[in-house]
Amino acid sequence: MFILLMLLIGLLQSCTTDNKGTHSDLVLPTPQQVDYQEMEFIGFIHFSINTFTDKEWGYGNESPSLFNPSSLDARQWARVAKEAGMKQLILTAKHHDGFCLWPSAYTDHSVKNSPWRGGEGDLVKEFTDACREYGLKCGLYLSPWDRNRRDYGKSEYIDYYRKQLTELLTNYGEISEIWFDGANGGDGFYGGANEIRHIDREAYYDWDSTFRLVYSLQPDIIIFSDAGPGCRWIGNERGIAGETCWSTITADSLTIGASKQAYLNTGDPHGTDWIPGECDVSIRPGWFYHESQDSLVKSLDELIEIYYGSVGRNGVLLLNIPPDQRGLIHEADVERLQEFSEFIRETFDENLASGIEVSDVVKLPDTVDFNLIMLGEDIARGQRVHSFAVESFQHGEWNPLASGTTIGYKRILEVPSTVTSMLRFTFESEKGTPMITTFGLYNDARKAGL
Repeated sequence: MFILLMLLIGLLQSCTTDNKGTHSDLVLPTPQQVDYQEMEFIGFIHFSINTFTDKEWGYGNESPSLFNPSSLDARQWARVAKEAGMKQLILTAKHHDGFCLWPSAYTDHSVKNSPWRGGEGDLVKEFTDACREYGLKCGLYLSPWDRNRRDYGKSEYIDYYRKQLTELLTNYGEISEIWFDGANGGDGFYGGANEIRHIDREAYYDWDSTFRLVYSLQPDIIIFSDAGPGCRWIGNERGIAGETCWSTITADSLTIGASKQAYLNTGDPHGTDWIPGECDVSIRPGWFYHESQDSLVKSLDELIEIYYGSVGRNGVLLLNIPPDQRGLIHEADVERLQEFSEFIRETFDENLASGIEVSDVVKLPDTVDFNLIMLGEDIARGQRVHSFAVESFQHGEWNPLASGTTIGYKRILEVPSTVTSMLRFTFESEKGTPMITTFGLYNDARKAGL
């Protein structure tokens, strides 16, 4: 059905407090998933043996003695993230090379056999303590692939993997997100075998049993993977969600590590599971620190466009900021994050449509000059809008200004600089009355007057 909404703040509030427009087949998020999307901007910390070998993927035969950061300060990581506006950090507790950043009881390939902290260090503890000190949620990544383990590819490895999961999810307090990706199988050291190993991605990991274990240890955790069940990969590592981006997909149609990227990017209006998109991207070309990339940190303009393409398209932005060999986030990255956070504050702190009073249309008390429109649905009641249009009233008539498909938790529209005192919105939904709770007009200073 087509609904012409004359957006009035009071009208928006009434739409979200009554029971009109309910729809029997609406898929709804859990409270934890609502909290997850409200974070909007979170960070990834890629730091391990690769930081010291100048590699992206370690082979698994690297000596623990290589891990020896000179000035590691997890509090600096958390402080930088907090000042950048991030609400959570995720640490690579174990990457594909199998080296563990905590003194796992189940392997010698860990920090306990490194010179760092005299072999007494526990980076996972330092990381989680620092996150909590700065009011950040903390997540962990435990690579399902392990190029160091002799038993990788056999059933014994799954037992080992789950024992490590249990360590991470019982010894470090509340963990808000656990990250599982699809890099599984291939060449590796494998305890000296030095060979290629293949696995059955659909059966080997028995993910359902692993997920049950995770929830038994951390009931409120968000589980990331291609198929969720908490949040999903957005289908690329550019940090960009689809122009159309549904928070729903059908999880049992997917295989972790072999999923259709286009499907993950757009979601599915008929999906049976609420699994919102997480948009991962690194601030540098690589995921781990490389000195050769110090001059290749993404520009402010690039980060802004990523923000509009992730948070502004119903996603959560996961930005990787890799510490260097000192164990510190590099000055170039810090400077760019400061510029980025300043831009976000200056752009979105003032809603030019705040406090308006409207009757049949969005009627502003005076003409407003803007080039960004923000809309958002009450996702606790489902994602309903599948298309919309915006018109501005100028020179005595309504003129098309913008159009789109999905909205979801948040949609940011970049529009030409527009001066008007009235706007009109048309929403199309097949899932009941749209529940629009967010409306704002803003100015991107870079584009003002264009």
